[in-house]
Formats: sequence, C-alpha cells, structure tokens
Amino acid sequence: MYLKELEILGFKSFAKKANLKFNFPISAIVGPNGSGKSNIAEAFRFVLGEQSFKSMRGKRGEDLIFSGTPTLPRQSRASVKLVFDNSRKILPVDFEDVTLERIVHRDGINQYIINGSEVRLKDLIELLASANIGSSGHHIISQGEADRILSSSPKERKTMLEDALGLKIFQYKKVESERKLIKTEENIKQVQSLRREIAPHIKFLKKQVEKIEEGEKLKGTLLTFYKEYLKTETEYLKSKKAELGKNIDGPQKRLREIATEIAAAEKLTQNQTHHDLTIKIKDLENQISSITKEKEDLLKEDGRIEGQLSSLTRLIEKQKAEDKSVSLTKSELNEIKNKIEDLDKESAGASDVAILREVVKKIINFVKEFLISKIAGHGPVDEMQAEVEKCRERKEEINSALDSIKNRESFCREEIKNLRQKLDQDKSSSLAAEKKIVTLMSEKNDIQQEISKHSIAIDTLNRDETAFKQELTEAVVLVGREVLNYESAPISVESPEISREEQLEKRKKLERLKIRVEESAGGVVSEDVLREYKDASERDEFLAREIEDLEKSSISLKSLIEELGQKIETKFHEGVAKINNEFQKFFELMFGGGTAGIKVIKTEIRRRKETDLSFDEGDLESAPEEEEEPEEGIDIKVNLPRKKINGLMMLSGGERALTSIALLFAISQVNPPPFIILDETDAALDEANSRKYGDMIENLSKSSQLILITHNRETMSRAGVLYGVTMIGGASQLLSVAFDEGTQWAK
Repeated sequence: MYLKELEILGFKSFAKKANLKFNFPISAIVGPNGSGKSNIAEAFRFVLGEQSFKSMRGKRGEDLIFSGTPTLPRQSRASVKLVFDNSRKILPVDFEDVTLERIVHRDGINQYIINGSEVRLKDLIELLASANIGSSGHHIISQGEADRILSSSPKERKTMLEDALGLKIFQYKKVESERKLIKTEENIKQVQSLRREIAPHIKFLKKQVEKIEEGEKLKGTLLTFYKEYLKTETEYLKSKKAELGKNIDGPQKRLREIATEIAAAEKLTQNQTHHDLTIKIKDLENQISSITKEKEDLLKEDGRIEGQLSSLTRLIEKQKAEDKSVSLTKSELNEIKNKIEDLDKESAGASDVAILREVVKKIINFVKEFLISKIAGHGPVDEMQAEVEKCRERKEEINSALDSIKNRESFCREEIKNLRQKLDQDKSSSLAAEKKIVTLMSEKNDIQQEISKHSIAIDTLNRDETAFKQELTEAVVLVGREVLNYESAPISVESPEISREEQLEKRKKLERLKIRVEESAGGVVSEDVLREYKDASERDEFLAREIEDLEKSSISLKSLIEELGQKIETKFHEGVAKINNEFQKFFELMFGGGTAGIKVIKTEIRRRKETDLSFDEGDLESAPEEEEEPEEGIDIKVNLPRKKINGLMMLSGGERALTSIALLFAISQVNPPPFIILDETDAALDEANSRKYGDMIENLSKSSQLILITHNRETMSRAGVLYGVTMIGGASQLLSVAFDEGTQWAK
C-alpha cells in the first residue's frame, strides 16, 4: 500500500473533517449526483499542487473554501492532508510515513507542508515528480476527461505520454539545465564585457607601473649615490669642524676666563661693603644727633627741678613761719606715698629719656597741685618736704641718665672714627680693580680680533651644515629612511680634505639624478598605483578564472542537456513500444479482437518570421517564405473487428470510451503510478463492457492503488471498501463499508 489516508476539512462541500482510509487495493466512492464525490478527486489535485482553479471548478482560491449554509458557518480556510506509506522509500525522504498538506486561506495565500515543515511549491512538485506523481495527468482522470487523450492534438498526447512514462523529472532537469546554460552564457558575456572594460585601464596602469619600476631602479641608484655623497660630506664637515675648533677653542676659553675675571673686578668696584660702611656712619651720626637732643632735654629738666627745689624750700620755711599748726594727716601721707610709688613703678622699666621726662613732669605736677591744695588749706610742711625729696631723687636720676648719654656719645664717635678708616682702605682696593678691568678689556679685544679672522670659515661651515641637513631631509623624502644609514656605506674616505670642486661635481650629478627620479614619479603616488594595478590584475585574473569556470560549466550543462535529451528520447521510444503492446492487449480484451497502436509522427508547422510582418497589401508578392518547424506528436491508429473503421473520428461514443480506457490502462501498466483516481470513467459502459472494465481494474490494482468514483454496480463489486458520500444540511458527509466486514456481518 502506498496511499494510506486522505483528510479533508473545509474544502468545497466538506464543512467538517472527513477521513478516507485506503487499506485495500481498490476503494470505491459512491453517492448521488451533487453529493460531492468529484470534490474528493479535486481534493487530490489540490493537495498535490494543482494551480489551475479551472481544473478544480473554481475561479479563485476562495471558491475552494466551504462558503457556509443557513445552518453551518463558512470556513476561514480549506485544508487537505494526504498520508503515504513510504516504507519502500518511493519518495526520496527519510521517513516511514510522508504527510503532504496544503492550506488555502480566504485572502488567497497557500501553504504547503511536508511532515509538519512548511515548504515551497517547487519543493513539493520535485518530491512528487521523483515518484511519478503530479497534480494532474494519467493517474487522476476526472469525470469527462477519459476521452481527452483521444480528442487531444498529437503534441498534447505526446505530453501526456511523457508525463505517464515518468519523463517529467528529466524534462524538468533539462529545462533547468537549459535555463542555467542560458544564464551561464549571459554570465560569460557579462564577464567578458567586464574584462574588455577594464583592459584599457589595466594597460594604462601597467605603463604606470613600468614607469614606477624604472623610477624604483633610479631610486636605488640615487640611494647608493646619496649614501656616498652624504658620507663624504659628513667626513668633510667633521674634519673642518675639528680644524676650526682647534683655532678658536683656546681663544674662546680665554675669553670665558676674562669674562669671569672682569665680573669679579666689577664686584670690587661696586663693593657692597663700601656702601654699608657709609650707611653705618650715617646711622651713627644720626644717633649722636639724637643723643645730643636727649642730653639737652635732660639738662633743661634738671634746671626746672633745681628751680622747684628752691621754690619748695622757700615755701616750707614760709609755711613753718606762718602756720606752725598746719600738719599732714597720716592718711594724706599714705596717699602721697602711694602716688609716688605708682609713678616709680611706671618709670622703673623705662630706659628712654623721653619717658623719664614724662614721669618727672607727672611728679612735679602732682607735688605742685598737692602743695597748692595744702597751702590753700594750710597743709602740713611734711608733704612739701616729701616733694623736695622726690625732686632730689629725680635730679639724681637725671644726672645718672646724663652720664649714660655721655658714654653712648663717646662710643658712637669712636665707632665713626674706625668706620672712616675702613672706608679709606676700600677706596684704594676699588681703584686697583678698575685698573685690572681696563687691562682685561684690552686683552679681550685682542682675542676677539683673532677669533673674527676665522668668522668667514665658521659661517661657511654653518651654511654647509644647514645645507647638509636639508639635503638629508630631501633624501628621506625621495628615497626613504634607508638613506639615514649612509654611515654604513661601503666606501672609504681616505682623506677628508677632498677638493670642494669634486664634491660640487658630485652635487651636480646628484641634482640630475633627483630630477630624473621626480620625472619618473610624474606626480603619481606609487603605492596607490601599484595597489590599484594589483587589484585590477587580480580582478582580471579572477574574471579570467570565472570565464574558464563558466565555460567548463557551459560545456558540462550542454553535455547534461544532450544526455538528458538522449535519455528522454530513448525512454520515450521504449515507453511507446511498451504502451503499444499493452494497448493491443487491453483493446483486444475490450473489443474481442481488432488492432490498436500509437505512433510517433512529425508534423510541419508553418510560421512566418517576426521580421517578415507586412502591413502593405501591395507587398504580399514580395513577402519572404515562411519557416517550417517539424513538431513531434502521437497518432492513434485503431481497427475494430468486423468493421472497416480506421480513424478515431468514425468511432461511436461507447467505442471511444472503451478505446480511451484501454489506452489509459495501457499507459498505466508501462510505468505504474502509486495510485490512480478514476472519476466515473465507466459511466458510458454497458453491462457487458462493465464486466470487462471490472476485470481490467482488478488486473490494474496489482501494480497501482485505485480510487474509483462510480455509479456502476459492477465496478463497486470489485472494491474492497465503499465510501458513500451524501449531502446533509448543505455539506458533504462520508459513510464507509468494508465488504469483507459486511459479509461477515450479513452471515
């Protein structure tokens, strides 16, 4: 068994899920007209990838979906699932069971599913073609199509036979190969066109590269020459620099020494000590002036105190004389004592004469005020006597201060005398330093005159060194950083005292080489050109290899096409011969004799060239001849027994039906498909021919599974299972009866 099960849901009149299991070689589907029997055959076409809605009696995908009834809602999609037993690996997939499913939605989108995985229609067709199964053809013969093989043109018959013989897969491969060959030849032309396009550019780049290579050779020459020149120039500069160094190093060293000596002498002429002594003398003179002023102030104060003592003495004597009863109390004496003690404390830490004067003034004023108050109040004489004592004490202090001031004045005058002696000594040493500076400046001028004699040579050397550095920088730009290794050049400079004329000649030659290198570069960035030339050459080589590969592929495809053509041709003619044998057998069985056969013929098809189309009736005579294209086809020849009928046009309807059935069965026997669906192909047969038809389908069921849609009782009797289709509530429903089970049940 190859075909196991068919499941229909929402497809045309099947609103609910319907399962048909094919467990017998022959399965029959029966039912009244309009019940939906033929929808089962169309379900097979649908799930096997049929794209023509016309062959499924529809105009668009939506027509295949159950549209609903007053009692049943319409479906949003239709699906048909077909299950194959693939234990014998008829289908080239590694599954024991292969499930094909197709789903169509109301928006027209189709889904194709193989074992739960969604695939393309192309994948489905290729899978089925490998097992000689298609959405239409010799294994699905719908109602009214049995006669199609007789009424078709020779070319159409040939197509039917090729499909039945399993040549479709080879034709498909041949068409694919031809398409690939056309694409390959187009690719060859495109690649050749690309090579032609880039060829001038490669040629131009090649010239540039040759120019760059020539420039690289010149660069090598220039590099070698540069190293020789630079090494020679370096040795010359070193030698010249050493020579000039010897001539000016000694004088320059002496100049540095003279500069140091002049700086030291100038320090002596600008001695800071002389300045400091002058400042110290001035400070001491200012101190003497200040001391003199203090001395004068103390003398004046001493005079005033002397006067106060004299006055107090007279007042005491007078007070004693006028009022002997006036006396000081103990508390008054204590007050005077405390005041004087406070003033003594105030003057105790004072060293400055001015402060002492202020203290003395306060004492005098206090005593004066106190005496006045006592005199006015007849104060005691003791208080005035105490004031006299204070004045005497202050006088002693002033005398002591005057002695100290005299000592300070004497010290300052002695210090000024000593400083003036030191100042006279510094003036004599500064004069000697000035004389030394004059001598050193004279020597410096002489040395500078000696050095200036070599200034021209030094300037020339400096210019040569600057030019050398510039030349080295330019050399790096022209020939690269390798030139910096010029010291390692394999040449020996025997004498650095090379004639400058010879070096100038080398310089001229160097300039000429530089000009040639720059001209060879021509303003072209060599790295970019070389990279571009390399890329273009690699691309050209790649395209050349691509053309070679494409040409090999073209040869391989042509060989494959030729091989497939020969294979198709061989299998086709072998198949025609086998079909003829089977056709004769079935024909004899149907008609009780006679002869029948098919023959490959070629017909001439006359076609006008496209360029020969003319719209002028006057040009008809000059119109070019038409082309003749031979076309292969299949012609059917039959000869009925006891009748002189040699053509299909002379057959009656029943005879045509028997002939078409005999031919279809003969085709099926040559390359048996896994299953055959016959939709009321026996409708035109009478009872006697129905028995013959039944015998043939029993014989045919040995090589292919048969699904028969029929009204014929004889045909029904040959089936192992009978599916009844009925219309209930506007939808098709299934009933099934297995004859062997029914027989046991009847017993």
